[in-house]
Amino acid sequence: MFSHLLCLFATLSVAYLVDAVPPPQVRSNTLRLMQYNVEWLFLDYYKNADCPGAGCTWNNKTEAIDHMNYVAAVIDKFVPDIINLCEVEGINEVNALGALLSPEYIGYLIPGTDTSTGQNVGLLSKIPPIEPLYRTDATHAYPVSGSSCGADPSSGGHSGVSKHYVSLFDWNGIRAAVISVHLIAYPTDPERCAKREAQALVIADLVEQHIADGYEVVVMGDFNDYDGDVLDENTSRPTSNVLSIVKGNMLTNVAYKVPQQYRGTNWWDKNGDCEATGNEIVMIDHVLVTAGLLDRVESVGIYQGYTEYCGKMNSDHYPVLVNIRLD
Repeated sequence: MFSHLLCLFATLSVAYLVDAVPPPQVRSNTLRLMQYNVEWLFLDYYKNADCPGAGCTWNNKTEAIDHMNYVAAVIDKFVPDIINLCEVEGINEVNALGALLSPEYIGYLIPGTDTSTGQNVGLLSKIPPIEPLYRTDATHAYPVSGSSCGADPSSGGHSGVSKHYVSLFDWNGIRAAVISVHLIAYPTDPERCAKREAQALVIADLVEQHIADGYEVVVMGDFNDYDGDVLDENTSRPTSNVLSIVKGNMLTNVAYKVPQQYRGTNWWDKNGDCEATGNEIVMIDHVLVTAGLLDRVESVGIYQGYTEYCGKMNSDHYPVLVNIRLD
């Protein structure tokens, strides 16, 4: 019954997670975070990406709606309090997803600057932020010092973070800054790799700033890279210094609480056969926290409850769930 479910929480059994997810009132002193790349959650046609259409996974609006229903069903299994969503088109899609779940969810989104894909990061939360979401226009020069991306220094430039937001919360007296990120893809390309490291420096600056202002910090999102300190189920090695730059000595990847054989958040169809095999599941979605929150992390899990293959309606990513004790 549970052979396909690879969602392990450090303190709970698999069966308990599937059949008896605690309702919100039982978790009155626990906050549940979810990081989920929902794969092209687009309903309104975006011309530059031709999505829904030939340019993305969903060929038409009917398929896009079916996909949203599948995504909602996955989220609804775990009743998270705060959900960071990657690859959403806009606030209309965030609100439509929230409407499928519960009226308790409020959607938030600040449009980013990725005009090529039109993708954004969005927030669904049962807990209202204490201030409006914001983003920074800061940039950093690339290649960064110590980069091993192989980019030509003479062709360097500056890069900001096209898809991110900062949201501030008060969690039972805990001042917390949630920073959402979705870094640019194709990190094996030398110039894009170098740009990603510049993006990582921008995020690291935000982390440092909010720590200095007295906040605990959560950084979560799709980093499009691996963490060399917390290897995934296929022992994938980082293609850039992104994770080490963002973490510095300030943040810890909570995935260390998940056994290595279950650390997989994304299907990368390496051989192009449209069917997921064990060596194609990698971990590029991460949740990083400051020490004050790490001490409160009760459990961490990655839900791998659906099979990946071409033509499926689910996301090609799996959600990461983190329970944080608030009392």
